[in-house]
Amino acid sequence: MVVVLAAGVVVASLAGQMGARERANPLDNPDGTKPGLVPITSARDRAAALDLIRSLRVAGMGPKTGYRRDRFGENWADAATAVPYARNGCDTRNDLLARDGDEVRFREGSNCVVVAMTLDDPYTGRTIRWRKADADRIQVDHVVPLSYEWRMGASRWSRAKRLRIANDPLNLLPVYGPANEAKGGSGPAAWLPPSRRIRCAYVVRFAQVALKYDLPVTRLDKSHMLAQCR
Repeated sequence: MVVVLAAGVVVASLAGQMGARERANPLDNPDGTKPGLVPITSARDRAAALDLIRSLRVAGMGPKTGYRRDRFGENWADAATAVPYARNGCDTRNDLLARDGDEVRFREGSNCVVVAMTLDDPYTGRTIRWRKADADRIQVDHVVPLSYEWRMGASRWSRAKRLRIANDPLNLLPVYGPANEAKGGSGPAAWLPPSRRIRCAYVVRFAQVALKYDLPVTRLDKSHMLAQCR
């Protein structure tokens, strides 16, 4: 069921899209289809997180030569294969806003284009009331940045594999725009979320993406990742 408001806005009233939804522990969210991140706090989960991170391969970082965003496909194109939400008729950015947003509102006549929502930002802990007119206030972060992937081996991948990692919900989190901009193409040794309590969950998500795509991390990044979950 939907409720139509003024100005051509539709509020989704499907179960799970009204009110606050439970955020996911990344250890319980291996495909990235559950919303957000929650801190990893239990001794058992932190031990599992350390085991996961220890399994990462390490390698030296290569040059950024030849990197462009379009090497990973058109921005948010619904064209990837073999990842959740693939070719569902909705672009990747809107899929992710709908996954993580509370009180999601869609454009009238659409069950895809999100025009308003509330986000509990995992990186800063702030609650953001967002409108499409201020689009960059919420940005969709590549947990493992595309330029980092390029320098760690994605430059040698097929275009199809690069398209998958760029649109895989496991590698994507809607976050507070300025935090995403501060991160840029950094790995965990150079940037971590401002909210300390979420850092172990963040590096677990980073590790999950790297392992899924057989992508190494630098030795320094791996060391910093382990330190977040000890």
